[in-house]
Amino acid sequence: MAAAVLGAGIAVGIDRAVGDEGGTTVIREVSNAGPASPSFSNSSGKTIGNIYASSRRGVVQVLATSVVSDNPFFGAQQARLLGSGFVIDKSGHVVTNYHVVENASKVEVSFSGNDEMPATVVGKDPSTDIAVLRIKGAEGRALTPLELGSSASVRVGDAVVAIGNPFGLERTVTAGIVSALQREITAPNGFAIDEVIQTDASINHGNSGGPLLNADGRVIGVNSQIESDSGGNVGIGFAIPIDMVKSVVSQLLEHGKVEHAYIGVEMATVTHELAANVRLPVDQGVLVERVRPGSPAAEAGIHGGDTQVVVDGESFLVGGDVITMADGRTIESAEELRSVVTSKQPGDELSLEVHGPDGAKEVKVKLGRQPNTPVG
Repeated sequence: MAAAVLGAGIAVGIDRAVGDEGGTTVIREVSNAGPASPSFSNSSGKTIGNIYASSRRGVVQVLATSVVSDNPFFGAQQARLLGSGFVIDKSGHVVTNYHVVENASKVEVSFSGNDEMPATVVGKDPSTDIAVLRIKGAEGRALTPLELGSSASVRVGDAVVAIGNPFGLERTVTAGIVSALQREITAPNGFAIDEVIQTDASINHGNSGGPLLNADGRVIGVNSQIESDSGGNVGIGFAIPIDMVKSVVSQLLEHGKVEHAYIGVEMATVTHELAANVRLPVDQGVLVERVRPGSPAAEAGIHGGDTQVVVDGESFLVGGDVITMADGRTIESAEELRSVVTSKQPGDELSLEVHGPDGAKEVKVKLGRQPNTPVG
């Protein structure tokens, strides 16, 4: 089974800050060759080359250094991670992935291999794997911010271009299509990220944080993960949708952090197969499998399941409530319910229609603040 890889940071070495000679151990990674990049153009007449030429100056390489140990005999050892990022304004703000700079004690960016510039971390959000940096001394540079598009208009089959620094190879361009929408991946803190864009444009270690652009050259996503047994590209990459990124970046610039609404349930979509094989109170909606202790859902009296069943090779915990509506909106999938919750703020009230052994009822849930990691 393929493993999701937090995609694209590449470890470039471990430096001994004090001590032994021969200070850097380089970790070499090899990937399988990806699919050939197609040529394409759109009604505006832009080609892959046109998009690359107009966008490449806004793509940066991110070098994050962190201390991994401080040995009294050998001194401090520093790990360095390479990723990608892109400029979003003339003030020098750069978007990248949280996992690229997660533990960084020092961050630098470069527009070419010879001009590393220090940067500060403005804010980072592990729940969406997004971070914002600011280049020090950006006022003295002629920066090229990339134009942000909208992920709401993205369709399966749309042509896309990825620009980044795979394996440290600066400003590499690959092209492909949008393979699927509404994918779910796991964030660095263990929570789910919904509505993710899947692409077959080649993405490898070092691409993390780089832009995924549409055929007009506008950013529609931030490349974040790959699905791979080998750790190299096999044509399945994932990008955080830019509409989500815009909201997160706005909050990071204003507050330095993002607060996500939290309900506290583990859930699954009620499939046709499940409804046909297991007695449920309704035949569509969201099955509540577990309720985390002390969560808003627990305080509202929502119940999880108590019986494990396997239907079509998939395991479900049944016997709990099924949610069919949220704030008057019909809910048919776990992704739809998560989308409603994420559109809220901590402290907001969410009205749910819940079906259980005793029939249907309306439940009011006061949403909490998402913890750092899933609990319970």
